Amino acid sequence: MSADGSVDQVDDLVRALAPEVPAPGPGSGGTVLVTGPWLAGSTSLAAALRTRMPDVVFAEPDELAQDDVPVVVVFVVSAAAPVALSDCALLDAAAARTDAVVGVVTKIDVHKRWREVLEADSSALRQHSARYRQMPWVGVAAAPQLGEPQLDGLVAELRDQLADPDLVRRNRLRHWEYQLLKTRRSHDDAADDREVAAQRLRRRRAELLRESRLDRGQRTIALRSQIQQARVQLSYFGRSRCASVLSELHEDAAAMTRRRLPAFGPYVARRVDEVVGEVDEGVTEHLADVAHELKLPPVPPGPVAVGPVVGQPPLRSRRLEMRLVLLLGAGFGLGVALTLIRLLADLAPGFAVGGVAVCVLVGLAVTVWVVGTRGLLQDRAVLDRWVGEVMANTRAAVDQLVATRVVAAEAALTTALAEQEESDRRELAEGIDGIDARLRELALSRARAAAAREAAAPAIAAALTAVRAELDAYHDSENGLQSR
Repeated sequence: MSADGSVDQVDDLVRALAPEVPAPGPGSGGTVLVTGPWLAGSTSLAAALRTRMPDVVFAEPDELAQDDVPVVVVFVVSAAAPVALSDCALLDAAAARTDAVVGVVTKIDVHKRWREVLEADSSALRQHSARYRQMPWVGVAAAPQLGEPQLDGLVAELRDQLADPDLVRRNRLRHWEYQLLKTRRSHDDAADDREVAAQRLRRRRAELLRESRLDRGQRTIALRSQIQQARVQLSYFGRSRCASVLSELHEDAAAMTRRRLPAFGPYVARRVDEVVGEVDEGVTEHLADVAHELKLPPVPPGPVAVGPVVGQPPLRSRRLEMRLVLLLGAGFGLGVALTLIRLLADLAPGFAVGGVAVCVLVGLAVTVWVVGTRGLLQDRAVLDRWVGEVMANTRAAVDQLVATRVVAAEAALTTALAEQEESDRRELAEGIDGIDARLRELALSRARAAAAREAAAPAIAAALTAVRAELDAYHDSENGLQSR
Protein backbone atom coordinates (compact mmCIF):
# COMPACT_ATOMS: atom_id res chain seq x y z
CA MET A 1 0.00 0.00 0.00
CA SER A 2 1.31 3.51 -0.81
CA ALA A 3 2.32 6.00 1.84
CA ASP A 4 -0.63 8.24 0.97
CA GLY A 5 -2.97 5.26 1.36
CA SER A 6 -1.61 4.52 4.82
CA VAL A 7 -2.00 8.16 5.84
CA ASP A 8 -5.56 8.26 4.53
CA GLN A 9 -6.46 5.07 6.37
CA VAL A 10 -5.17 6.43 9.67
CA ASP A 11 -6.92 9.78 9.10
CA ASP A 12 -10.19 8.03 8.29
CA LEU A 13 -9.85 5.87 11.41
CA VAL A 14 -9.42 8.85 13.71
CA ARG A 15 -11.97 11.09 11.98
CA ALA A 16 -14.58 8.40 12.38
CA LEU A 17 -14.04 8.49 16.14
CA ALA A 18 -13.20 12.17 16.77
CA PRO A 19 -14.37 14.31 13.86
CA GLU A 20 -14.00 17.54 15.89
CA VAL A 21 -10.23 17.17 16.25
CA PRO A 22 -8.36 18.95 13.43
CA ALA A 23 -6.08 16.73 11.38
CA PRO A 24 -2.33 17.17 11.89
CA GLY A 25 -0.08 18.59 9.18
CA PRO A 26 1.18 16.60 6.20
CA GLY A 27 4.23 15.42 8.10
CA SER A 28 7.80 15.07 6.88
CA GLY A 29 9.65 14.97 3.64
CA GLY A 30 11.92 12.21 4.88
CA THR A 31 14.23 14.10 7.24
CA VAL A 32 16.07 12.19 9.95
CA LEU A 33 16.45 14.21 13.15
CA VAL A 34 19.70 13.80 15.10
CA THR A 35 19.37 15.18 18.61
CA GLY A 36 20.60 14.65 22.13
CA PRO A 37 21.83 16.36 25.28
CA TRP A 38 24.68 18.82 25.31
CA LEU A 39 28.15 17.35 24.62
CA ALA A 40 26.68 14.00 23.61
CA GLY A 41 28.23 14.28 20.12
CA SER A 42 25.07 14.76 18.02
CA THR A 43 26.71 17.31 15.70
CA SER A 44 29.65 15.03 14.92
CA LEU A 45 27.31 12.10 14.38
CA ALA A 46 25.08 14.10 12.01
CA ALA A 47 28.11 15.11 9.95
CA ALA A 48 29.36 11.52 9.80
CA LEU A 49 25.94 10.21 8.76
CA ARG A 50 25.69 12.75 5.96
CA THR A 51 28.92 11.34 4.63
CA ARG A 52 27.89 7.68 4.97
CA MET A 53 24.28 8.12 3.77
CA PRO A 54 24.24 10.98 1.25
CA ASP A 55 20.83 9.93 -0.03
CA VAL A 56 19.18 10.70 3.34
CA VAL A 57 18.58 14.19 4.75
CA PHE A 58 19.90 14.57 8.31
CA ALA A 59 19.12 17.61 10.43
CA GLU A 60 19.68 18.85 13.95
CA PRO A 61 16.88 20.51 15.98
CA ASP A 62 17.82 24.06 14.97
CA GLU A 63 17.87 23.04 11.29
CA LEU A 64 14.41 21.48 11.34
CA ALA A 65 11.44 23.61 10.33
CA GLN A 66 8.69 24.07 12.93
CA ASP A 67 6.06 22.20 10.91
CA ASP A 68 8.47 19.53 9.62
CA VAL A 69 8.03 16.12 11.28
CA PRO A 70 11.11 13.84 11.14
CA VAL A 71 10.64 10.38 9.72
CA VAL A 72 13.15 8.90 12.20
CA VAL A 73 14.62 10.34 15.41
CA VAL A 74 18.20 9.44 16.28
CA PHE A 75 18.63 10.07 20.01
CA VAL A 76 22.30 10.54 20.86
CA VAL A 77 23.73 10.08 24.38
CA SER A 78 27.29 9.84 25.58
CA ALA A 79 28.85 6.64 26.89
CA ALA A 80 30.28 8.63 29.77
CA ALA A 81 27.14 8.30 31.95
CA PRO A 82 23.56 6.96 31.78
CA VAL A 83 20.70 9.24 30.73
CA ALA A 84 19.10 11.61 33.21
CA LEU A 85 15.47 12.60 33.66
CA SER A 86 16.04 15.78 31.64
CA ASP A 87 17.40 13.65 28.78
CA CYS A 88 14.18 11.61 28.79
CA ALA A 89 12.14 14.80 28.59
CA LEU A 90 14.29 15.92 25.64
CA LEU A 91 13.56 12.66 23.82
CA ASP A 92 9.82 12.97 24.54
CA ALA A 93 9.77 16.41 22.94
CA ALA A 94 11.83 15.36 19.91
CA ALA A 95 9.85 12.15 19.21
CA ALA A 96 6.39 13.45 20.13
CA ARG A 97 5.18 13.14 16.50
CA THR A 98 7.52 10.35 15.33
CA ASP A 99 7.24 6.68 16.22
CA ALA A 100 10.56 5.50 14.79
CA VAL A 101 13.30 6.20 17.35
CA VAL A 102 16.87 4.85 17.39
CA GLY A 103 19.06 5.19 20.47
CA VAL A 104 22.77 5.82 19.94
CA VAL A 105 25.59 5.65 22.48
CA THR A 106 28.56 7.65 21.22
CA LYS A 107 32.26 7.76 22.10
CA ILE A 108 32.56 3.99 22.46
CA ASP A 109 36.22 4.28 21.42
CA VAL A 110 36.99 6.17 24.64
CA HIS A 111 34.63 4.58 27.16
CA LYS A 112 35.20 0.82 27.29
CA ARG A 113 32.18 0.16 29.52
CA TRP A 114 29.80 1.66 27.00
CA ARG A 115 27.75 -1.55 26.78
CA GLU A 116 26.82 -1.23 30.47
CA VAL A 117 25.82 2.38 29.85
CA LEU A 118 23.77 1.28 26.83
CA GLU A 119 21.89 -1.26 28.93
CA ALA A 120 21.31 1.32 31.66
CA ASP A 121 20.01 3.83 29.09
CA SER A 122 17.67 1.26 27.55
CA SER A 123 16.33 0.24 30.96
CA ALA A 124 15.84 3.86 32.05
CA LEU A 125 13.85 4.75 28.94
CA ARG A 126 11.71 1.61 29.21
CA GLN A 127 10.82 2.63 32.76
CA HIS A 128 10.19 6.19 31.64
CA SER A 129 7.66 5.28 28.93
CA ALA A 130 6.26 2.05 27.50
CA ARG A 131 6.68 3.35 23.94
CA TYR A 132 10.47 2.98 24.25
CA ARG A 133 10.37 -0.72 25.25
CA GLN A 134 11.26 -1.85 21.67
CA MET A 135 13.58 1.05 20.94
CA PRO A 136 16.79 -0.22 19.26
CA TRP A 137 20.17 0.88 20.63
CA VAL A 138 23.49 1.10 18.79
CA GLY A 139 27.01 2.02 19.89
CA VAL A 140 29.02 4.29 17.57
CA ALA A 141 32.23 6.26 17.34
CA ALA A 142 31.43 9.13 15.00
CA ALA A 143 34.70 11.04 15.44
CA PRO A 144 37.18 8.63 17.07
CA GLN A 145 40.55 9.83 18.28
CA LEU A 146 42.19 6.87 16.53
CA GLY A 147 40.99 4.80 13.63
CA GLU A 148 37.96 4.99 11.41
CA PRO A 149 34.43 5.92 12.51
CA GLN A 150 32.29 3.02 13.71
CA LEU A 151 28.89 3.61 12.15
CA ASP A 152 28.01 0.33 10.44
CA GLY A 153 25.49 -0.83 13.01
CA LEU A 154 23.70 2.53 13.03
CA VAL A 155 23.67 2.79 9.25
CA ALA A 156 22.18 -0.70 8.97
CA GLU A 157 19.54 0.11 11.60
CA LEU A 158 18.57 3.35 9.84
CA ARG A 159 18.31 1.54 6.52
CA ASP A 160 16.00 -1.02 8.12
CA GLN A 161 13.87 1.70 9.72
CA LEU A 162 13.58 3.70 6.49
CA ALA A 163 12.75 0.56 4.53
CA ASP A 164 9.98 -0.49 6.91
CA PRO A 165 6.72 -0.53 4.89
CA ASP A 166 4.76 0.43 8.01
CA LEU A 167 6.95 3.42 8.86
CA VAL A 168 4.60 6.02 7.36
CA ARG A 169 1.58 4.49 9.09
CA ARG A 170 3.39 4.28 12.43
CA ASN A 171 4.52 7.90 12.26
CA ARG A 172 1.06 9.03 11.23
CA LEU A 173 -0.44 7.18 14.18
CA ARG A 174 2.09 8.77 16.51
CA HIS A 175 1.35 12.19 14.98
CA TRP A 176 -2.35 11.66 15.56
CA GLU A 177 -1.65 10.65 19.18
CA TYR A 178 0.22 13.93 19.63
CA GLN A 179 -2.64 15.87 18.02
CA LEU A 180 -5.27 14.22 20.20
CA LEU A 181 -3.28 14.80 23.38
CA LYS A 182 -2.66 18.40 22.34
CA THR A 183 -6.40 18.91 21.77
CA ARG A 184 -7.24 17.45 25.17
CA ARG A 185 -4.55 19.57 26.84
CA SER A 186 -5.85 22.65 25.06
CA HIS A 187 -9.27 22.04 26.59
CA ASP A 188 -7.73 21.63 30.03
CA ASP A 189 -5.42 24.61 29.56
CA ALA A 190 -8.32 26.80 28.45
CA ALA A 191 -10.27 25.79 31.55
CA ASP A 192 -7.22 26.48 33.73
CA ASP A 193 -6.66 29.85 32.05
CA ARG A 194 -10.26 30.85 32.68
CA GLU A 195 -10.02 29.77 36.30
CA VAL A 196 -6.76 31.69 36.74
CA ALA A 197 -8.37 34.76 35.17
CA ALA A 198 -11.39 34.40 37.46
CA GLN A 199 -9.16 34.09 40.54
CA ARG A 200 -7.19 37.13 39.45
CA LEU A 201 -10.42 39.12 39.05
CA ARG A 202 -11.65 37.99 42.46
CA ARG A 203 -8.39 39.08 44.05
CA ARG A 204 -8.61 42.41 42.26
CA ARG A 205 -12.18 42.88 43.46
CA ALA A 206 -11.21 42.15 47.06
CA GLU A 207 -8.21 44.51 46.79
CA LEU A 208 -10.39 47.32 45.44
CA LEU A 209 -12.86 46.95 48.31
CA ARG A 210 -10.10 46.76 50.91
CA GLU A 211 -8.25 49.76 49.45
CA SER A 212 -11.50 51.73 49.38
CA ARG A 213 -12.22 51.00 53.06
CA LEU A 214 -8.68 51.83 54.10
CA ASP A 215 -8.63 55.00 52.01
CA ARG A 216 -11.88 56.28 53.48
CA GLY A 217 -10.71 55.63 57.02
CA GLN A 218 -7.30 57.17 56.45
CA ARG A 219 -8.71 60.29 54.81
CA THR A 220 -11.20 60.80 57.66
CA ILE A 221 -8.45 60.38 60.26
CA ALA A 222 -6.16 62.70 58.30
CA LEU A 223 -8.86 65.37 58.10
CA ARG A 224 -9.55 65.25 61.84
CA SER A 225 -5.85 65.31 62.64
CA GLN A 226 -5.17 68.25 60.34
CA ILE A 227 -8.11 70.23 61.77
CA GLN A 228 -6.98 69.61 65.34
CA GLN A 229 -3.43 70.61 64.50
CA ALA A 230 -4.67 73.72 62.70
CA ARG A 231 -6.78 74.72 65.71
CA VAL A 232 -3.84 74.36 68.10
CA GLN A 233 -1.25 76.00 65.84
CA LEU A 234 -3.44 78.91 64.81
CA SER A 235 -4.55 79.59 68.39
CA TYR A 236 -0.92 79.62 69.47
CA PHE A 237 -0.02 81.91 66.55
CA GLY A 238 -2.79 84.39 67.43
CA ARG A 239 -1.93 84.50 71.11
CA SER A 240 1.77 84.85 70.33
CA ARG A 241 1.09 87.85 68.11
CA CYS A 242 -1.11 89.43 70.77
CA ALA A 243 1.56 88.89 73.45
CA SER A 244 4.27 90.34 71.21
CA VAL A 245 2.26 93.46 70.37
CA LEU A 246 1.21 93.88 74.02
CA SER A 247 4.87 93.92 75.06
CA GLU A 248 5.64 96.58 72.44
CA LEU A 249 2.68 98.71 73.51
CA HIS A 250 3.74 98.47 77.16
CA GLU A 251 7.14 99.83 76.18
CA ASP A 252 5.51 102.60 74.15
CA ALA A 253 3.24 103.51 77.08
CA ALA A 254 6.21 103.58 79.48
CA ALA A 255 8.03 106.05 77.18
CA MET A 256 4.99 108.23 76.46
CA THR A 257 5.35 112.02 76.41
CA ARG A 258 2.78 114.79 76.52
CA ARG A 259 3.19 115.60 72.81
CA ARG A 260 2.68 111.97 71.70
CA LEU A 261 -0.24 111.33 74.02
CA PRO A 262 -3.05 112.35 71.57
CA ALA A 263 -1.71 110.01 68.84
CA PHE A 264 -1.41 106.97 71.10
CA GLY A 265 -5.05 105.88 70.78
CA PRO A 266 -5.05 105.75 66.92
CA TYR A 267 -1.64 104.04 67.05
CA VAL A 268 -3.00 101.27 69.30
CA ALA A 269 -6.06 100.87 67.05
CA ARG A 270 -3.79 100.51 64.01
CA ARG A 271 -1.66 97.86 65.75
CA VAL A 272 -4.78 95.94 66.77
CA ASP A 273 -6.01 95.93 63.17
CA GLU A 274 -2.57 94.72 62.04
CA VAL A 275 -2.66 91.84 64.52
CA VAL A 276 -6.15 90.79 63.45
CA GLY A 277 -5.19 91.07 59.77
CA GLU A 278 -2.01 89.02 60.25
CA VAL A 279 -3.86 86.31 62.13
CA ASP A 280 -6.61 86.23 59.50
CA GLU A 281 -4.03 85.95 56.71
CA GLY A 282 -2.18 83.23 58.59
CA VAL A 283 -5.42 81.30 59.12
CA THR A 284 -6.24 81.55 55.41
CA GLU A 285 -2.81 80.31 54.33
CA HIS A 286 -2.77 77.48 56.86
CA LEU A 287 -6.22 76.23 55.90
CA ALA A 288 -5.28 76.42 52.21
CA ASP A 289 -2.24 74.24 52.96
CA VAL A 290 -4.45 71.77 54.82
CA ALA A 291 -6.85 71.54 51.87
CA HIS A 292 -3.94 71.09 49.44
CA GLU A 293 -2.35 68.37 51.57
CA LEU A 294 -5.67 66.51 51.78
CA LYS A 295 -6.20 66.97 48.01
CA LEU A 296 -9.48 68.76 48.59
CA PRO A 297 -10.89 71.98 47.09
CA PRO A 298 -9.65 75.20 48.73
CA VAL A 299 -11.56 76.45 51.73
CA PRO A 300 -13.79 79.42 50.77
CA PRO A 301 -12.58 82.71 52.28
CA GLY A 302 -14.31 83.86 55.42
CA PRO A 303 -15.81 87.31 56.08
CA VAL A 304 -13.52 90.30 56.45
CA ALA A 305 -11.87 90.11 59.86
CA VAL A 306 -12.66 93.09 62.09
CA GLY A 307 -10.84 93.75 65.32
CA PRO A 308 -12.38 95.10 68.53
CA VAL A 309 -13.25 98.79 68.81
CA VAL A 310 -10.32 100.51 70.51
CA GLY A 311 -11.44 104.11 71.11
CA GLN A 312 -9.39 106.58 73.18
CA PRO A 313 -7.54 105.93 76.43
CA PRO A 314 -9.59 106.88 79.54
CA LEU A 315 -7.59 109.96 80.62
CA ARG A 316 -10.25 111.57 82.83
CA SER A 317 -9.96 114.81 84.77
CA ARG A 318 -8.65 114.26 88.28
CA ARG A 319 -9.48 117.55 90.21
CA LEU A 320 -9.19 116.27 93.72
CA GLU A 321 -5.99 114.45 92.89
CA MET A 322 -4.65 117.57 91.16
CA ARG A 323 -5.37 119.65 94.25
CA LEU A 324 -3.47 117.24 96.40
CA VAL A 325 -0.61 117.16 93.95
CA LEU A 326 -0.59 120.97 93.75
CA LEU A 327 -0.53 121.16 97.54
CA LEU A 328 2.32 118.71 97.80
CA GLY A 329 4.14 120.33 94.91
CA ALA A 330 3.69 123.78 96.41
CA GLY A 331 5.01 122.56 99.72
CA PHE A 332 7.96 120.92 98.04
CA GLY A 333 8.62 124.07 95.97
CA LEU A 334 8.30 126.30 99.05
CA GLY A 335 10.75 124.15 100.91
CA VAL A 336 13.21 124.34 98.02
CA ALA A 337 12.78 128.14 97.83
CA LEU A 338 13.32 128.63 101.58
CA THR A 339 16.37 126.45 101.53
CA LEU A 340 17.86 128.38 98.64
CA ILE A 341 17.05 131.73 100.33
CA ARG A 342 18.76 130.69 103.56
CA LEU A 343 21.74 129.35 101.67
CA LEU A 344 21.99 132.56 99.63
CA ALA A 345 21.70 134.73 102.79
CA ASP A 346 24.58 132.90 104.39
CA LEU A 347 26.81 132.97 101.34
CA ALA A 348 25.98 136.37 99.81
CA PRO A 349 24.11 138.70 102.19
CA GLY A 350 24.31 141.56 99.68
CA PHE A 351 22.12 139.76 97.21
CA ALA A 352 19.42 138.81 99.71
CA VAL A 353 16.62 140.94 98.20
CA GLY A 354 17.22 139.95 94.56
CA GLY A 355 17.99 136.37 95.55
CA VAL A 356 14.63 135.94 97.21
CA ALA A 357 12.87 136.56 93.92
CA VAL A 358 15.09 134.09 92.14
CA CYS A 359 14.56 131.45 94.82
CA VAL A 360 10.80 131.93 94.64
CA LEU A 361 10.91 131.40 90.88
CA VAL A 362 12.99 128.24 91.32
CA GLY A 363 10.54 126.93 93.91
CA LEU A 364 7.66 127.70 91.55
CA ALA A 365 9.43 125.85 88.71
CA VAL A 366 10.01 122.84 90.94
CA THR A 367 6.35 122.88 91.89
CA VAL A 368 5.29 122.92 88.24
CA TRP A 369 7.75 120.11 87.41
CA VAL A 370 6.53 117.91 90.25
CA VAL A 371 2.89 118.44 89.33
CA GLY A 372 3.57 117.77 85.61
CA THR A 373 5.70 114.69 86.25
CA ARG A 374 3.17 113.20 88.62
CA GLY A 375 0.41 113.75 86.06
CA LEU A 376 2.49 112.17 83.25
CA LEU A 377 3.29 109.12 85.37
CA GLN A 378 -0.36 108.78 86.22
CA ASP A 379 -1.27 108.97 82.52
CA ARG A 380 1.36 106.35 81.70
CA ALA A 381 -0.08 104.04 84.32
CA VAL A 382 -3.56 104.54 82.87
CA LEU A 383 -2.25 103.87 79.35
CA ASP A 384 -0.49 100.72 80.51
CA ARG A 385 -3.67 99.33 82.08
CA TRP A 386 -5.70 100.42 79.04
CA VAL A 387 -3.30 98.70 76.64
CA GLY A 388 -3.62 95.46 78.64
CA GLU A 389 -7.40 95.62 78.43
CA VAL A 390 -7.32 96.38 74.69
CA MET A 391 -4.98 93.47 73.93
CA ALA A 392 -7.04 91.15 76.15
CA ASN A 393 -10.07 92.03 74.04
CA THR A 394 -7.95 91.59 70.92
CA ARG A 395 -6.81 88.13 72.02
CA ALA A 396 -10.41 87.14 72.68
CA ALA A 397 -11.36 88.42 69.24
CA VAL A 398 -8.43 86.53 67.65
CA ASP A 399 -9.40 83.33 69.49
CA GLN A 400 -12.95 83.71 68.27
CA LEU A 401 -11.70 84.40 64.74
CA VAL A 402 -9.50 81.27 64.75
CA ALA A 403 -12.24 79.08 66.22
CA THR A 404 -14.86 80.38 63.77
CA ARG A 405 -12.62 79.98 60.73
CA VAL A 406 -11.46 76.49 61.76
CA VAL A 407 -15.03 75.33 62.40
CA ALA A 408 -16.15 76.70 59.04
CA ALA A 409 -13.14 75.09 57.35
CA GLU A 410 -13.89 71.76 59.06
CA ALA A 411 -17.46 71.86 57.80
CA ALA A 412 -16.36 72.80 54.26
CA LEU A 413 -13.61 70.18 54.11
CA THR A 414 -15.88 67.51 55.57
CA THR A 415 -18.47 68.28 52.90
CA ALA A 416 -15.83 68.20 50.17
CA LEU A 417 -14.46 64.93 51.53
CA ALA A 418 -17.95 63.43 51.57
CA GLU A 419 -18.48 64.50 47.95
CA GLN A 420 -15.12 63.04 46.99
CA GLU A 421 -15.90 59.79 48.78
CA GLU A 422 -19.25 59.63 47.01
CA SER A 423 -17.48 60.09 43.66
CA ASP A 424 -14.96 57.41 44.63
CA ARG A 425 -17.80 55.09 45.64
CA ARG A 426 -19.44 55.56 42.26
CA GLU A 427 -16.17 54.81 40.49
CA LEU A 428 -15.61 51.79 42.75
CA ALA A 429 -19.15 50.55 42.07
CA GLU A 430 -18.55 50.88 38.33
CA GLY A 431 -15.26 48.99 38.65
CA ILE A 432 -16.85 46.26 40.79
CA ASP A 433 -19.76 45.97 38.33
CA GLY A 434 -17.27 45.57 35.49
CA ILE A 435 -15.39 42.87 37.39
CA ASP A 436 -18.64 41.09 38.28
CA ALA A 437 -19.74 41.20 34.65
CA ARG A 438 -16.39 39.75 33.59
CA LEU A 439 -16.69 37.05 36.25
CA ARG A 440 -20.15 36.15 34.97
CA GLU A 441 -18.79 35.97 31.45
CA LEU A 442 -15.94 33.73 32.59
CA ALA A 443 -18.33 31.51 34.53
CA LEU A 444 -20.55 31.17 31.46
CA SER A 445 -17.53 30.54 29.27
CA ARG A 446 -16.21 27.95 31.72
CA ALA A 447 -19.57 26.21 31.73
CA ARG A 448 -19.69 26.13 27.95
CA ALA A 449 -16.08 24.97 27.72
CA ALA A 450 -16.71 22.28 30.32
CA ALA A 451 -19.72 21.08 28.37
CA ALA A 452 -17.72 21.05 25.15
CA ARG A 453 -14.84 19.28 26.88
CA GLU A 454 -17.12 16.67 28.37
CA ALA A 455 -18.78 16.18 25.01
CA ALA A 456 -15.46 15.83 23.21
CA ALA A 457 -13.68 13.78 25.90
CA PRO A 458 -15.23 10.39 25.02
CA ALA A 459 -14.46 10.81 21.33
CA ILE A 460 -10.88 11.89 22.03
CA ALA A 461 -10.43 9.01 24.49
CA ALA A 462 -11.82 6.52 21.96
CA ALA A 463 -9.54 7.87 19.24
CA LEU A 464 -6.52 7.73 21.55
CA THR A 465 -7.38 4.16 22.49
CA ALA A 466 -7.65 3.17 18.83
CA VAL A 467 -4.39 4.90 17.86
CA ARG A 468 -2.48 3.41 20.77
CA ALA A 469 -3.95 -0.02 20.08
CA GLU A 470 -2.64 0.22 16.51
CA LEU A 471 0.80 1.24 17.75
CA ASP A 472 0.85 -1.44 20.46
CA ALA A 473 -0.18 -4.07 17.91
CA TYR A 474 2.67 -3.10 15.63
CA HIS A 475 5.26 -3.11 18.42
CA ASP A 476 3.94 -6.40 19.83
CA SER A 477 4.19 -8.03 16.43
CA GLU A 478 7.68 -6.61 15.98
CA ASN A 479 8.64 -7.97 19.39
CA GLY A 480 7.31 -11.40 18.40
CA LEU A 481 9.34 -11.42 15.21
CA GLN A 482 12.48 -10.40 17.13
CA SER A 483 11.95 -13.13 19.73
CA ARG A 484 11.55 -15.78 17.04
